[in-house]
Amino acid sequence: MKTAIVTGASSGIGLEVTKMLLGLNYCVYGFGRNFLPDVIDGSNFHPITCDITNTAQLTNHIKEIQKKEEIHLLVNNAGVGYFGPHEELNQAKIHEMVSVNVEVPLLLSQLLLRDLKKHKGIIINISSVTALKSNTHGCAYGATKAALSSFSASLFDEVRKCGVKVCTIHPDMTRSSFYRNADFREGETSDTYLLPEEVAKAVQMMITSREGLVVSEITLKPQLHRLQKINDRRKS
Repeated sequence: MKTAIVTGASSGIGLEVTKMLLGLNYCVYGFGRNFLPDVIDGSNFHPITCDITNTAQLTNHIKEIQKKEEIHLLVNNAGVGYFGPHEELNQAKIHEMVSVNVEVPLLLSQLLLRDLKKHKGIIINISSVTALKSNTHGCAYGATKAALSSFSASLFDEVRKCGVKVCTIHPDMTRSSFYRNADFREGETSDTYLLPEEVAKAVQMMITSREGLVVSEITLKPQLHRLQKINDRRKS
């Protein structure tokens, strides 16, 4: 049985990725701030409640897992976004985005790289379509995701000779609680957003491709680009 580590596993994309991996008979260690009871069934799932910005605590958890398991897959999914004019972001929000979106994936990749080299493993980085374009009202968030995508590309070139795959997914707006800190949401109709399980299917394609083939990057978009201001929402 292969073992995976998934961050942000308690909801949204991370939850759907975790369910998909369990269906593929992975043992999954999922990191999250809190886990609702009975959301994920099965003895192969190990929820770890952790503030991943506490790097000492995160490192200790990883080392404890490594004493019991050999890691084959890392999914850096956890992310946080704050939106609006850059001058209105406070230092704490900027620091949190840099820590969660950039520092944690770099740290986990470093801690697990020897295991992944040993097993010709895979790193999946869930970036964002914002990494590929200019982002007014999301300058800092887009910058952190651009950094993550750049890291993915460079790391793959560094470790590809060792058989390690490094893959990046750039999802557009996905229907989840991610935008709870924003003054906008996805559109009302299903052609204006992605579903978390659709992103999970992209992860599945990446990890089930034949040995020797690397799907290094995927961008997922809904048919229409349409946002909805929170103030315009009367009922949800």
